[in-house]
Amino acid sequence: MHHEAPLVPFLGLYFNLANMLMITVASAIVFIIAVLSTRKLAMKPTGIQNFMEWIMDFVKGIINSTMDWKDGGRFHVLGITLLMYVFVANMLGLPFSVVYDNYLWWKSPTADPVITMTLAVMVVGLSHYYGVKLKGTAEYGKEFFKPFWFMFPIKIIEEFANTLTLGLRLYGNIYAGEILLGLLAASLATDAVSTLAAAVPMLVWQGFSVFVGAIQAFIFTMLTMVYLSHKVSHDH
Repeated sequence: MHHEAPLVPFLGLYFNLANMLMITVASAIVFIIAVLSTRKLAMKPTGIQNFMEWIMDFVKGIINSTMDWKDGGRFHVLGITLLMYVFVANMLGLPFSVVYDNYLWWKSPTADPVITMTLAVMVVGLSHYYGVKLKGTAEYGKEFFKPFWFMFPIKIIEEFANTLTLGLRLYGNIYAGEILLGLLAASLATDAVSTLAAAVPMLVWQGFSVFVGAIQAFIFTMLTMVYLSHKVSHDH
């Protein structure tokens, strides 16, 4: 069940080649979908353009539920990108995994805490950046001392907690799903009885994993907009 990650040392750091591969694959898929859906725009959208416009409206609804569109409109493209990228990344490890020379090369990149925590740090970092940009350094800094000055340590802890929960929630759900799929797949390779007994649960879990992957992409995007709204909205 356990397979090593293909690590390569470079300048004192270790790079996971499988993560780099899967990040590239997920990015390429999202890019191709975006290009195909906007290549021939029509007033009456059909096919993939209609799908893309549905995603745009869906993300707009998420933003409107967390903040005023005047503040949140600038995050529309970010929300679309996150929703599509996280969903695609969640799906990559479901159909199969590729193991070569005892190294696991093909998996969902979001099944690795390094990837999910990197996404979480990026989101929280962006929230601080836009908070300073839209409110100014002085006004933004005062938010950490409201409503009382002794709230400052608690709000600092909250920032770390938000980062951890955002990244680990996504990782835990996707990783657990892939572990169970791996166990069911191992059962398929033993004997005829085990194969028959494991085939139906595996198909059911595959479908459930698609649902979980979609929900986790939605939750990640929703929480991103919530964190951004707390930093940029003037009523918080």
